[in-house]
Amino acid sequence: MTTSPTRLKGAVGTAHTRVEGRDKVTGAARYAGEIPFTELAHGWLVVSTVARGRISSVQTAPVLAMPGVVTVLHHGNAPRVDTDYVGMLGKPDQTAAVFQHDRVPHMGWPVALVVAETSEQAREAAEALVVHYEEEPHDVAFSADHPDAYPLDAHMPAVAEKGDLESGLAASDVVVDAEYTTPEEHHSPMEPHVATALWDGGRLEVVDSNQGTTWVASELANLFSLDPSAVRVRSEHVGGGFGSKGVRAHQVAAVMAATVLQRPVRVVMTRRQMFSLTGYRSPTIQRVRLGADADGRLRALEHRSQSLTSTVHEYIEPSTGPARTMYDADAHHTANRVVRLDVPTPTWMRAPGEAPGSFALESALDELAEKCGIDPIELRARNEPERGPVSGLPFSGRNLLACFQEGARRFGWADRDPRPGLRRDGRWLLGTGTAAASFPAGAMPSTAAVTAQADGTFTVRINAADIGTGARTAITLVAADALQVPPDRVHVRIGDSDFGPAGIAGGSTGTRTWAWAVSVAADELRERLLPGAVIPPEGITVRSDTTEAIGALAQKERHSFGAQFAEAAVDVTTGEVRVRRMLGIFAAGRIVNPLTARNQFVGGMTWGISMALHEEAVRDRATGGHYGADLAGYHVATHADVPLIEADWVDDPDPDDPVGIKGVGEIGIVGAAAAIANAVWHATGVRHRDLPIRPDRVLRAGRHA
Repeated sequence: MTTSPTRLKGAVGTAHTRVEGRDKVTGAARYAGEIPFTELAHGWLVVSTVARGRISSVQTAPVLAMPGVVTVLHHGNAPRVDTDYVGMLGKPDQTAAVFQHDRVPHMGWPVALVVAETSEQAREAAEALVVHYEEEPHDVAFSADHPDAYPLDAHMPAVAEKGDLESGLAASDVVVDAEYTTPEEHHSPMEPHVATALWDGGRLEVVDSNQGTTWVASELANLFSLDPSAVRVRSEHVGGGFGSKGVRAHQVAAVMAATVLQRPVRVVMTRRQMFSLTGYRSPTIQRVRLGADADGRLRALEHRSQSLTSTVHEYIEPSTGPARTMYDADAHHTANRVVRLDVPTPTWMRAPGEAPGSFALESALDELAEKCGIDPIELRARNEPERGPVSGLPFSGRNLLACFQEGARRFGWADRDPRPGLRRDGRWLLGTGTAAASFPAGAMPSTAAVTAQADGTFTVRINAADIGTGARTAITLVAADALQVPPDRVHVRIGDSDFGPAGIAGGSTGTRTWAWAVSVAADELRERLLPGAVIPPEGITVRSDTTEAIGALAQKERHSFGAQFAEAAVDVTTGEVRVRRMLGIFAAGRIVNPLTARNQFVGGMTWGISMALHEEAVRDRATGGHYGADLAGYHVATHADVPLIEADWVDDPDPDDPVGIKGVGEIGIVGAAAAIANAVWHATGVRHRDLPIRPDRVLRAGRHA
């Protein structure tokens, strides 16, 4: 056929329903646990019932005699794996290296995998498997004064200091010194973690639910000492991830079993197992000290945070990150510290660091505004930095004040009486609060391929992951604009490691990363397709690689920003807190698809309600395990808890990105809990520095007010 591309109205920036939406609601889209395989066997993990110790015996004989059971893998017979490497995102978490030794470092540690012909047989046998332990004393007590806490560098230095902090505080007219805490929180995606492994012609294939098949394939190749070309991972549809769907015990166990049995093996985690094996947000204890002149300008800022990790892997929740971006002072000290306990390894969870860190920092800013007698928005305006407070780098764009101005106008902030405890609606005390939000805007090197087909359509192949964000649709719109064709002529294929290396769905980098690679390939293809060009039956394909372009980016502070507003109603007799309305205004780069972008913002803000009022995983110090490790015992916000939430944005294209994108996936949760907590203070006159703001805490605070 011949082509004659013409200029069309841009698809980017126009609301578009999800291209796979019909398949999902009709059941045509198959998730990882739904894909059939011939001779499929089913594995069921057995996890430890002690928090620390050694396995003394695994009583496999009775289980192997049970109907349908084909094998039981454990530390005495499982294939060996190699963990001495540095992968795509750092050193591997030893939790994924299952069945390599007899040590038990926490409750819920994988000790065996029972494989049977059916899932029901595997579960029954797994529950019947008897494992004996030599139990040892454990320590799961997280406290601010734990003697073994230490600073840990991660994607940012553990400690950043400039100026004389104590002198700055001493010279300040107004000082805030407060401690804030956030609890252990869990991702709880709707779709559980599931993987099927099989060998096909000497090549390992894994069908998985993950946030990046490049990442998972490379980790499995390293763990099992395979050539990268000998591993293929597919993950077409993912029912939520939020940071938890990387390389976990279930994939490794499935590969082990498939290797031993030489047949496909599927391993699905239970909801309870997910609480100990898929990561979580560490609890934090944060101290913030602010010193300011009488007019609210900061002279000193200190933000210190402590989180926890396991004894088998170092992970830190970098909660002081927002302070290094948001506000400057002559004396500026921040530090992230961690303590190792006999608990599972935490991991990235939506807005890691920024979500808990913004609660402490933005609550402290609100306290400073109260002490100075200055409007909270005006206080932030007076402390707007011209450059990165720690890095000294220029901002690629910082439209935070534009967010506050538009948000204040739409929320009716000008009519707010700053005095707390004055507004009432029947039994409810009413208050409003605000907070700032920020999240880094980054991109990862990626490859993409765009093919012009003989029938006039275009096929995009990129190893992206759509974890429910609408990434597949965003890529379609970007490709359509670059090719100058309608979106319905573009077909996007994702989630296959054979498509070539690409960045993960994480850190709000996904759409920017993949759109960059796709737009480069599509631009080149369009230039090749001169009017009248003949497309051969196999099509014409152009491949791109953004490694060099991303590496050449100038060093700048790159962030999305936002302003959160909330109205809360508090019944001080029952302790009930209800959020009545929320508004978020964001500066998050060019918005590719307003429909799905708004979904992301509103979803993050909804999670902020859950974080502020509901979510809290509680660990039993006696056993080292959780109370209620399921969705009955772990409370999340439900429909009845979520009010009218509005989300919108200001014009904010990134000039250094070919499409102008920054990222929208995580900033919606940042600052949301602080805005709600500040609204609760405005309603009651009582500060809540510990999340969640439970009814018993409201009642206790009321008695002591």
